[in-house]
Amino acid sequence: MEHHSNIVPWELISKIRRFTINYAKVNEDGTLNYEDFENKISSRTKLISLSHVSNVSGIINDVKRIGKVAHENGALMFVDGAQSVPHMPVDVRDLDADFMAFSGHKMLGPTGIGVLYGKKHMLEMMAPFQGGGEMIKDVVFNQKTGRIGIDWNDTPWKFEAGTPNICGSVALMEAIKYLENIGMSEILKYEKNLTEYAMKTMQNCCSKLLLYGTSDDSLKCGIMPFGVAGLSSHDIALFLDNYGIMIRSGFHCAQPLHQIFKLQSSARASFYIYNTRTEIDRFAGVLKEIEQF
Repeated sequence: MEHHSNIVPWELISKIRRFTINYAKVNEDGTLNYEDFENKISSRTKLISLSHVSNVSGIINDVKRIGKVAHENGALMFVDGAQSVPHMPVDVRDLDADFMAFSGHKMLGPTGIGVLYGKKHMLEMMAPFQGGGEMIKDVVFNQKTGRIGIDWNDTPWKFEAGTPNICGSVALMEAIKYLENIGMSEILKYEKNLTEYAMKTMQNCCSKLLLYGTSDDSLKCGIMPFGVAGLSSHDIALFLDNYGIMIRSGFHCAQPLHQIFKLQSSARASFYIYNTRTEIDRFAGVLKEIEQF
């Protein structure tokens, strides 16, 4: 069910480091097959990497459960939090995540900036992955040997080469403060109410509507993949765009999940704190017009 950004980098580095990647199965309704996932973890496993929330189906994965099995087998766990951190309370200590990443533009911040969390002792063990200013403590030329000696800077600076994205950092911090003032539990509650309302409203207005993934809204946050029989997802998106309604269409950078759903593509409606029931009613009304084609 992973976004391509949690597939392609591992495939690239596996060719360099010569390790094997195992993929866990996904059920037909888009939920994670936990038994298959856990059965694939062994003492040979080095790292588990999975999304907290699917960017296609909105399904919330029990990463705490997976992390427990991973750590019992001596493996580390990386969590893609791009679709969870902006939408719900996330406690990395409670999840026992070794690493977690999320992006700024998903949470009212700017594009081009994100966050990588790591347990401090893990970050202390790791070498820098970029070179440049700020990420070094000392660079000394030894005239006797003719060689350079380098001491890395302390964490987190040793991972921040060059001039940082200062504007992006300030804006992201303000976005985080804004969301925390609202309350992440309140945001999740509001999104779930919108999603439940949208699912009922859409099904009642359009007999050709196809909802993909699980119909259990208690397992989801505010993401809803759908289709209209006889139309491609791109046709649906173009039609809605004419009414000023913006959705996503295509693979959503998660093509393997669409293979499981046996879909060429899907349309995706997503809700956040700025959306309202009135907007969902208008959305449903336009879907009813689409049904006539």
